[in-house]
Amino acid sequence: MFGSVYEEDGEMSGEHKRFAYEEDEELRRIREKKLKELMRLEEEKPERNVKPVQVTDSNFSETVNEHSLVLVDCWASWCAPCMVIAPIIEELAEKYTGRVLVGKLNVDENPRTAARFQIFGIPTLLIIKSGKEVDRIVGLVPKSNVEARLEKHLR
Repeated sequence: MFGSVYEEDGEMSGEHKRFAYEEDEELRRIREKKLKELMRLEEEKPERNVKPVQVTDSNFSETVNEHSLVLVDCWASWCAPCMVIAPIIEELAEKYTGRVLVGKLNVDENPRTAARFQIFGIPTLLIIKSGKEVDRIVGLVPKSNVEARLEKHLR
């Protein structure tokens, strides 16, 4: 029969207590080392822009020409449907980070760009590929509709 780690009174033997203590210490050292390693990796991660960028009359052309695919949310602060779609735009910015640049253009503050793209109703979402408008979504639409249109242009 196998020997017990416990003595007759139910207490762990001295040798086994020492072993258990050493095992606990080793686990503690491993956890600390792993935590330091994870923290180092987290610090080394490049900053990712997961929020929509602010697009203006002055930076519009440069912004859309620097990225292969851009989704621009044309909005205004007084527009209720724009406020409803805003969290969707933020979710898309995070989901498509690295593949689609998501921007927001306040049409009241940037009338030249709004006029250039003939934005007559908001929210209007412009999908711009290689500097040219390739798609447009006007009005409040479900997130799945926007994603389907983006996916079409990602191929």
